[in-house]
Amino acid sequence: MIENKIIQDLPTHFYSSMVLIRKFEEKIVALSQEDGRLPGMQILANGQEAVATGIVSTLEPEDVIVSNHRSHGHIIARGANLNSLMAEIMAKGTGVNGGKAGTLHLAVPDVNVLMTSTVVGAGPPLAIGSAFAQQYKDSKAITVVFFGDGAAAEGSVHEAMNLAGVWNLPILFVCENNCWAGAQRPEEHCATPNIFLRAKGYNMPGQSVDGNDVEAVYNLSRKLTQHCRSGSGPAFMETLTYRMRGHGEQDRQHYVDPKELAIWAKKCPIRRYGKKLLDDGILNTDQIEAIDQEATTRVEAAVTFGDASPYPGPETALTDVFVHPLNT
Repeated sequence: MIENKIIQDLPTHFYSSMVLIRKFEEKIVALSQEDGRLPGMQILANGQEAVATGIVSTLEPEDVIVSNHRSHGHIIARGANLNSLMAEIMAKGTGVNGGKAGTLHLAVPDVNVLMTSTVVGAGPPLAIGSAFAQQYKDSKAITVVFFGDGAAAEGSVHEAMNLAGVWNLPILFVCENNCWAGAQRPEEHCATPNIFLRAKGYNMPGQSVDGNDVEAVYNLSRKLTQHCRSGSGPAFMETLTYRMRGHGEQDRQHYVDPKELAIWAKKCPIRRYGKKLLDDGILNTDQIEAIDQEATTRVEAAVTFGDASPYPGPETALTDVFVHPLNT
């Protein structure tokens, strides 16, 4: 469950969260290269850890997250059980969804991650339902929905933004602009280089931020989530980052210029923030190494847990499929 407490040491929290996300997804990369180890397509967000960490760190326990197919970072930053998350990706019965969701359709109710979806642009309309419920109940909670630059061109996203503006809903739209929609660059599918400017057309504030600067992401997210929480309506946030791996692990990125990858590798949010913490004397090398080792240990323990877990039995095929109406 999410702990309702103030984060006392934000710099260490930021760094630890990003390292844990990276270690987890690096392990997914390794496992996906072993025959028969992981079922399904693995779609990762290596290099985008500052977005997940910076935004999720501003949320309250009652806030709801709706994510897309690159959801591991959002879920881990939210504090989901790492063992159960890994088991789900392995399609094991001890997973967060009993092994039925796999890696691409995760839902983690314990930490208010309502859903993830591989359907491009599917999240925002469903997030509207969550935000409407929060408003209807006169709650102080908000909904945050993550989607990519490719999804930003989907009609469903525009419809959701329009409804959010009309109904003045407490929802933060987060466009993770990682420079690739499948194998397409933004200029091939997007009429504007500044997606956040579309927010004005739906009567909501919109801003962009360096998505590889965790503190900048956190500060802008605090500003915009407070706007949503105050009853002032929706907001839009565009995080400028980069997808360091292919669309999925089967994609070898032959269409990507290696020089471009090298440039963005130097902007790695973890390397960048780790250097800042060392330069500012906030952490020393021993502390950095300890954080790295702790993350490695936790991820390896999650793999061990997943390996030891059974696959769901046939008797579970029809469980958790339907919601039965209340007896009246």
